[in-house]
Amino acid sequence: MTAPRATLRLQFHRNFTFDDALAQLDYFAMLGVSHLYASPITTAQPGSLHGYDTVDYSQVSEECGGEAALKRLADALHARGMGLIVDVVPNHMGVGGAHNVWWLDILEWGRHSAYARHFDVDWHSPDPALRGKVLVPFLGGSYGDELNAGNIVLRFAPDSGRLLIGYGEHVCPVCPVDYPSVLQAANHADLNALAERFVGLTTQPTDHPRAAAARDALRDYAAQHGTAAIEAALQTYVPAAGEAADSANALAARDRLHRLLERQHFRLAWWRTASDEVNWRRFFDIGALAGVRVERSEVFEAVHALIFRLYAEGTIDGVRIDHIDGLAEPREYCQRLRQRLMELRSDAPYLVVEKILARDETLREDWPVDGTTGYDFMNDVGALLHDPAGAEPLAATWAELSGRSALFADEALAARRKMLAENLSAELDRAARALHRIARESTTTRDFTFTAIRRVLAELVAHFPVYRIYPQNGVRSETDNVWFDAALEAAKRVLPLADHAVLERVDAWLGRTALDGDDNGAPGNAGATQNSHAVISRRTAQTIFAQVTAPVAAKAIEDTAGYRYGRLLSRNEVGSDPGEFALTVEQFHATNLARARRFPHALLATATHDHKRGEDLRARLAVLSEIAHDWSATLRRWSTLNAPHRRMPDASAGARAASGNESDHWAPGAAAEALLYQTLVGCWPLDLAPNDAAGIEALAERVAQWQLKALREAKLRTGWRVHDETYEHACRDFLFDILAPQRRDGFLHELSEVVARIARAGAINSLQQTVLRLTSPGVPDLYQGTELWDFSLVDPDNRRPVDFAQRHAWLAESVDAPPSGHLADWRSGRVKVAVVQRGLALRTHLPALLSDGVYLPLEVQGAHAAHAIAFARRHGNAWAVVIATRLAMTLLDPDGDTPWVDSGAWGDTAVVLPSDLASRALFDCLSPAAPKVDDTGLLYLRDALAAMPVAILVEDGVPRT
Repeated sequence: MTAPRATLRLQFHRNFTFDDALAQLDYFAMLGVSHLYASPITTAQPGSLHGYDTVDYSQVSEECGGEAALKRLADALHARGMGLIVDVVPNHMGVGGAHNVWWLDILEWGRHSAYARHFDVDWHSPDPALRGKVLVPFLGGSYGDELNAGNIVLRFAPDSGRLLIGYGEHVCPVCPVDYPSVLQAANHADLNALAERFVGLTTQPTDHPRAAAARDALRDYAAQHGTAAIEAALQTYVPAAGEAADSANALAARDRLHRLLERQHFRLAWWRTASDEVNWRRFFDIGALAGVRVERSEVFEAVHALIFRLYAEGTIDGVRIDHIDGLAEPREYCQRLRQRLMELRSDAPYLVVEKILARDETLREDWPVDGTTGYDFMNDVGALLHDPAGAEPLAATWAELSGRSALFADEALAARRKMLAENLSAELDRAARALHRIARESTTTRDFTFTAIRRVLAELVAHFPVYRIYPQNGVRSETDNVWFDAALEAAKRVLPLADHAVLERVDAWLGRTALDGDDNGAPGNAGATQNSHAVISRRTAQTIFAQVTAPVAAKAIEDTAGYRYGRLLSRNEVGSDPGEFALTVEQFHATNLARARRFPHALLATATHDHKRGEDLRARLAVLSEIAHDWSATLRRWSTLNAPHRRMPDASAGARAASGNESDHWAPGAAAEALLYQTLVGCWPLDLAPNDAAGIEALAERVAQWQLKALREAKLRTGWRVHDETYEHACRDFLFDILAPQRRDGFLHELSEVVARIARAGAINSLQQTVLRLTSPGVPDLYQGTELWDFSLVDPDNRRPVDFAQRHAWLAESVDAPPSGHLADWRSGRVKVAVVQRGLALRTHLPALLSDGVYLPLEVQGAHAAHAIAFARRHGNAWAVVIATRLAMTLLDPDGDTPWVDSGAWGDTAVVLPSDLASRALFDCLSPAAPKVDDTGLLYLRDALAAMPVAILVEDGVPRT
């Protein structure tokens, strides 16, 4: 395998196609990336801007340009010596609408569909209304209301000869068994004859060809004779136009349609029912994404057929696997995928997985992959930017202003409980039922009730510290037990003593021990058969448990608690634990050393299509940790300053007094207001003046979009399930009021002053994390457009169009000039793209040095040792020494205008270099500096950082462009 040198992630959709990327290849090559890293290329729901709602795994997306355009792009990349990595989504498909053939087939034929086992559907639901059916929770209101309003209709599709139930954009095929009753309703001779072709059909697969032939005959009839007769038959299911809703004919028509619906293999339902009643696995809590059973061999082959063909043909060179933790067996999946790819080409594939890792959790070494997609590095480098001294004062200020807990763990637990109670209740029920079935099979546990098991399970899930466990042969590993035991002990502290026996057995069933005799069920059963059944039951329960803990963790931490907790938003990011505020230099070195040892070719990301805040926004906000007391005072002052603009949208004075918390009733509320101020400081454009009315309005619109999403994700006073539009509008009004032009000499002036104060230190943080990403063990990954400053907010803000032409022009103008030449013009972002280009140029000219070189942490000593990080990379006789300024706020000249610590401020601070480099001259890839190492091996920062806040030092003679 040839690992990528560096990747560039591109989001493809109808407004940015493969040909659009092809037009920018000169720029991508000049930038220095070796591979483009594409969002999903398979056919998604029409209009999808992300591609994760795949509806057809077998076809390249036509909206993105189709297979021909993809191959044009790949051929051009390969001609330049570059490659293409694609994102694969094996866990789920987009459902609803009218485009997923697999899904439509199971709606038509139910459990006898050829695709019935492609999706993770519980065909044996305990709810009689869902037994053998699929819940279709796409109605905008209750079923009865939508039916009575005439929004659910019976249609005929002349192109396919199908009868369909239509609701807006959604269609559900009618089972052919019911065609005779519909066609005969018109009492038309031709239709009666056509109906006979459907008479006697069953749902058995052997009858499906006959049904297809009968549909073809119906289609042909419509093509020759028109659809008038068929539409007349359908009218018996639709109230006549203008007829009173409560007339006898209207009631009869609706009743006839209802009875037809009741006979189908689907049950139409209000979208809100999904959280409680959905009987198929969703992606997280998204009702439009259905889980796929890729663990089944036929499904695995169908999902990957296109990818395998493109890999065999040499079109693609690597694969990124989305949401690996949603799969039943991630280890077996990775093994199978790598094996299949290696059978297709002689060179080994590059394979990375999207995996969220907790602190001290490691990617399993028995997964044959090259590493993760880089959330772990994003977390590490982000934490390194924070001053640990700011943690306690900022937490105290947050608790004081918001009235909420100072501890993120408290918010996380509350969010997990809310997700289980309101959003993922059906998934918890399914896991409890799986365990309850095991309990019923043994005489010693048959009295364990479903309710008790569900109660125990809920506490385990609520306290689970990682995404999931990975039992093998039904038994948890010691690594799994470390995490499981933490949840187990926490559950014991919460559950009543009477539930502890249930908890102990659930622990065993979920893999504490191998199958024992007690699991064999009642005496007298055939031992081997019963034992095999018990093994299957336990493994099923373990899989379902893992497929509950993962979405609960994701939705509770990233999308609920992360929008509730506001000590410092720079730590509220995908893959991060906001409860962990900072990393020391030593801890950061340890994570790099571990990656170099275990997964040296993992991706290194600092921005992704899923990030909540742009990498430079986070870098700027991290500076607030260095001035925690000043920032706390600022928050209090702004809260007082803007108090007159608060709204009271929903309660009387008496009601507010009764609650005891005034902020529960005014908008946006203390917590949301504090989060808003951080967001404004973080995303304020560097070139925006407080008197720029048009620029302020544009910013307000962007922030308003973020604010609405943040309020709904927090699920406190509004949410996605039920919107409090009065509150939401009041929050928007507050935002626009405080950013109104008349505040330019008040709040807007203060806001811009705070940004100006911390912006230089923020830029230093940005350059620090950029250089660390380019030189740490692993493969640097860039997200589209982040070569310049990225102060974006959560999607869709972070997926706005990128002006590649501007970036190309700037890079072309200065490709031979050192990045330090742009430091004075740092606000434009040109210095950042120049640093990226120089770092990647070094990786091009000395590929083994930064891809395979040894990682050596270096000691920094002297008065300001805490304000720098340094390490070396060595491969053979080649060396690179990396130095970056950190926690720079107190070292900056308050009257200066450049993101750089004056060389005189460093004093005696120096890096201790290996003896091999003593008395040597080193040359900076990023500036004209050529600092000399003294004969004791010390390299003084006043020399090494004389022109830039970061340095990548190499020996004389090494190309720098």
